[in-house]
Amino acid sequence: MTDLPDTDFTQRFIFDDSDTRGELVALERSYAEVLAKHPYPEPVAQLLGELMAAAALLVGTLKFDGLLILQARSEGPVSLLMIECSSEREIRGLARYDADLIAADATLADMMPDGVLALTVDPIQGQRYQGIVDLDGATLADCFTNYFVMSQQVGTRFWLHADGRRARGLLLQQLPADRLKDEEERADSWRHITALGSTLTADELLSLDNETILHRLYHEEQVRLFDVQKLRFHCSCSRERSANALSSLGQEDAQALVVEHGGHIEIDCQFCNQRYLFDAADITQLFAGAGVDTPSDTRH
Repeated sequence: MTDLPDTDFTQRFIFDDSDTRGELVALERSYAEVLAKHPYPEPVAQLLGELMAAAALLVGTLKFDGLLILQARSEGPVSLLMIECSSEREIRGLARYDADLIAADATLADMMPDGVLALTVDPIQGQRYQGIVDLDGATLADCFTNYFVMSQQVGTRFWLHADGRRARGLLLQQLPADRLKDEEERADSWRHITALGSTLTADELLSLDNETILHRLYHEEQVRLFDVQKLRFHCSCSRERSANALSSLGQEDAQALVVEHGGHIEIDCQFCNQRYLFDAADITQLFAGAGVDTPSDTRH
C-alpha cells in the first residue's frame, strides 16, 4: 500500500482511452472533527459523512474561488444536513435532528422524507448560483446522480459511504468528446466504466487505498492517477462575524437583548460550538465603530 501524506484528501484520475475523469475522496480527521461537536446518532453521522464526501468531490469539479454549500432539508427526524467546503478545501458541517425518532437502521427516506437537496456555489466574485433537487433517491449518492441528470449536465455518477470513522466517495464524470467522437462508442464506454464502478462495495471503498481500488475496478483500462489534494476541517466563525450579526439588529435592540439576557449575549457557532460573549460595553464599543475584536475590559 502506498503511504498517503494525510488522512483527508481527494485524488483525481483519468482514463487515457476514454473521455472520462474520476475522483476519489477520503476523510478521517475532518470527519472526526465534525462528529466531535455533537452527539450524532449513527445513521445521522453516516449521512453527514456522505454529504462531506460529496462536497469534497464537487468542489474539485468547480473552477471558482469561494464557497460550495450543500443543504439537505426535510420535515422528518433530520431537519437539516449542511456542509460548507471552500475552494481552499476547508470543510465544516452540521446536522439538526430529533434523536428520539431515529432508529438504528434508519434509511435516508426514514430520516428525511420528502426532503430537498440544495447545491449553492457562492463565489467571491461573480454570480451566486443555486440548484435544487428532491431527495428522492434511496441514498445520497443516488440523489446527487439525479441532480446532474435533472440539470442536464455531463454524465456524472456518485458512490458515497461513511461508517462514523471514515467517509469515502467515488465520482465518475464524462468529459467533452475528444478521444471518442462516435456517440454510440462514447455511450458504450460510459456504460462500461460506470458498470464497473457499481461493482465496488462499501467495505472496499472504506478499507482499500486508491491504487488498489482503481486496480480492482479498472486493471484492463489505461488509468492515470494524479497527486492528492489535501482537505482539512476549518470553521470560519469569528468574534467579528458574530459582532456583525449583532450590529444588524441596531443599537437599541442589541442593548435591550443584553439586559434581557442578564448582562451579556452569548452567540454560539453551531458548526464548532465556539461561544462568543458580548456585554453592554462591547455593544457600546461596536456601535461607536471601535470594533469588538477582543472582549471589553469589563469581562471577568
